[in-house]
Amino acid sequence: MRLKKKTVALLISVLMLAVRMGEAQGLLQNVSSRVHQSLDGTWQIIVDPMETGYYNHSWKPKKNGYFIDEKPKTVSDRVEYDFDTSDELYVPSDWNTQNDKLYYYEGTVWYRKKFITKKEDKKKYHLYFGAINYRSIVYLNGERVGEHVGGFTSFNFDVTDLLKAGQNTVVVKVDNTRDKDGVPTINTDWWNYGGITRSVLLVETPQIFLEDYSVSLSKDKTIEGWVKLNDSSAGKVEISIEGIGKQQVKVKDGKASFKFDKAPKLWSFADPYLYPVTLSFNGETIQDEIGFKYIDVKGKDILLNGESVFLKGISIHEEAPISTGRVTTAEECQILLDWAQELGCNFIRLAHYPHSETMVRMAEKRGFLIWSEIPVYWTINYENESTYQNAENQLAEMIDRDKNRVGIGLWSVANETPVIDARNQFLNKLIKKTREMDPTRLICAALDTHITKNGKKTIDDPLGEYVDVIGINSYCGWYGGTPESCEAWEWASQFEKPMIMSEVGAGALQGLHGEQNERWTEEYQSAVYRYNIEMLKNIDFLRGVSPWILMDFRSPRRPLKRVQNDFNRKGLISEQGIKKEAFFILQDYYNSQPIQLNK
Repeated sequence: MRLKKKTVALLISVLMLAVRMGEAQGLLQNVSSRVHQSLDGTWQIIVDPMETGYYNHSWKPKKNGYFIDEKPKTVSDRVEYDFDTSDELYVPSDWNTQNDKLYYYEGTVWYRKKFITKKEDKKKYHLYFGAINYRSIVYLNGERVGEHVGGFTSFNFDVTDLLKAGQNTVVVKVDNTRDKDGVPTINTDWWNYGGITRSVLLVETPQIFLEDYSVSLSKDKTIEGWVKLNDSSAGKVEISIEGIGKQQVKVKDGKASFKFDKAPKLWSFADPYLYPVTLSFNGETIQDEIGFKYIDVKGKDILLNGESVFLKGISIHEEAPISTGRVTTAEECQILLDWAQELGCNFIRLAHYPHSETMVRMAEKRGFLIWSEIPVYWTINYENESTYQNAENQLAEMIDRDKNRVGIGLWSVANETPVIDARNQFLNKLIKKTREMDPTRLICAALDTHITKNGKKTIDDPLGEYVDVIGINSYCGWYGGTPESCEAWEWASQFEKPMIMSEVGAGALQGLHGEQNERWTEEYQSAVYRYNIEMLKNIDFLRGVSPWILMDFRSPRRPLKRVQNDFNRKGLISEQGIKKEAFFILQDYYNSQPIQLNK
């Protein structure tokens, strides 16, 4: 049977994407607890808008591109680049806020780092990247290691054979060019920060090592889990949970499961208890802190440990407070969580992509339930199979990294997507994949479509049938209606399921004051919040709110001078950390709203 050219091209595209995404080894769990060397700090960079360091004039890949870090051997040699005399950028960070010339830049930047390390026999070495936006190709000592697609998920490569005792050179080709077939697609409402935006580690393990593990609450409310080695070896893994017990698990064919019969203390908002967990195998000891909860839905209720709860939340972008740019430090995470706690939140929506492991770990320690999301956003190419594979890979990498994080309560597969058949099929496949990987958490999506039926805003998106919790983004008073009109809005749903108002809000320039009906003033934003809160009080299936958004964040879609200046101004706090009036209106609502509901 002969295939059409378009079909062949599509098959090749899918195959190539699968090959690229398959190059990274299985994700190392809990790298910060393993023996590692940080490669953070100053890196040399070369900006390469014409891809000169990768392609020749015939647009074919070079064998002697910038990745070999070539130096002239004689005075007559021609080498037209030099990392040693090039500009520098700090890693982890973005290039947009470190160099004014790169503020709007989208394209390729080459990063180089020289480092000295030991190399022991009978050890393996792995290059671990917390995140690089968006496409990256990694080289070590001039040799290609592998590549990765996706700007917000972690990945690692086995570099044992390429690593040398003494000085080594790692070069990374980073390209943040937006792509209509990418995830996200070309059109977004946040800044496309380019660069190596999270930490880089050289991780050391035994040759046969504990690659991955899961520790969770079983259906009978005791503890169960599994361990996975990096190959099909046999051995014994010792697992110790402080206050619960210790046992050795016999591993066969690289995998084993285990169970503790003692029921653990449960993690909760008021008492976010985490158990010290130690796993030992082949001379390596890994320490973790893991909590236990169970979360479910029953009719219109969200049940945490069997109790109906109301999620008092806020949406957060990974935008650094005060300095702006991508969040890169634990201190910046701490500031954002301090603000959320002061607001009265027990819930945070980490939008619109997976945030750092540091943020997730810190949030669960503070008692925040977390909504974690992949950037299936607006009008991505739902009919392109390679786009789907990209989305599924980012979903899998998000779940792989954070499956042991008790704070994660909801996996979100999308935000504000159009209701079309291709999108429905696309998202249903992602939902099925999520349930296969993690049946213990809730699945949601943020929707923005509804009809008006019998005078009520009625949720009818067919995706509502497949998710556990329905998210609705509604901007009454900002993108439609007046602030006063919102109080009279009534809501209905075709689904007997809980709803989270995943976005609601309005923009305001901090410090700009005027009448309540004057756009961009703090008074206008406050009015939108006041009247929308009255609306929320009358939704009987509402079980949570995560208004948009905690802090103003950069967006090139927002060019209005003297007001936006490349910032989305819907934050309750300015980028400089100053609270707007609406912050205190939402705070009062949350302080008056009970967490546990008597249902």
